[in-house]
Amino acid sequence: MSLIDLHAHTKYSDGTTTPDEVMRVYIKAGVQMMAITDHDTIAAVRECRQKAEQAGILFVHGVEVSTREHDYLHILGYGIDIEDKQFNDFLTQNRDNRFIRVRQIIKKLQDYGIVITEEDVFSAVKAAPSRAHVADALKRKGIVSSRHEGFQKYLIDGKPGYVPSLGPNAEQVISQIKKAGGKAFIAHPGVISAIWDFPRWVSAGLDGIEVYYPSHSLPMRQQLLMLAKKYNLLVSAGSDHHGEKSGRYNKPGMEVPQQVFDTLRENLCK
Repeated sequence: MSLIDLHAHTKYSDGTTTPDEVMRVYIKAGVQMMAITDHDTIAAVRECRQKAEQAGILFVHGVEVSTREHDYLHILGYGIDIEDKQFNDFLTQNRDNRFIRVRQIIKKLQDYGIVITEEDVFSAVKAAPSRAHVADALKRKGIVSSRHEGFQKYLIDGKPGYVPSLGPNAEQVISQIKKAGGKAFIAHPGVISAIWDFPRWVSAGLDGIEVYYPSHSLPMRQQLLMLAKKYNLLVSAGSDHHGEKSGRYNKPGMEVPQQVFDTLRENLCK
């Protein structure tokens, strides 16, 4: 078995730790291959790549792009050219849409009677704002006790502060990743099993599926492995690391069979 992690976040999106802190944890854990996949930004990639290379870790350029089709239909892009202007413009537009969405969320919460300001939220944003930043602001103000409670009480669909994503659709994301020389993977597919549309995604150019993920049960992994075989998709693994203070699963790395490691190295680490 090999330890890899192609799904991790820093403070540049909704992670709770700096790139340097993330890398210390990953080096200590003995992760052999990794990617930083902040939402709609590659701001941490260069710093993390340098530290990974110094530590002998195989490093893959990565990003996670949200879609407007579902709050958790996200596309992971690997091996992208981080200097590609069209792709960087695409990410800039997505971040602009994130600011618009978060402002709308803040306004809805204010209308609901929650005392929260844009400064409360945006003061903690380094690049890409999200609902997590709103939840963290609610926690700092003592309105909720955790990021999770902030989501459950105010920020998910049907709650007072919910605003749908303003991002692109799945086909647009896959297309932009591939134009930038990357490969597109569905993130945490078990979380969105109710809306699976693999024929459409594969037709758009999908390259792989994140099979090994903390919340995926063994039956889910087996089902995803069968789908990967059916559609000739690559198989990846990621912990979705957000740091200790996020309240989420925090152990870096996922164990995968050596064949999965070798195939990913061949396809993503050229």
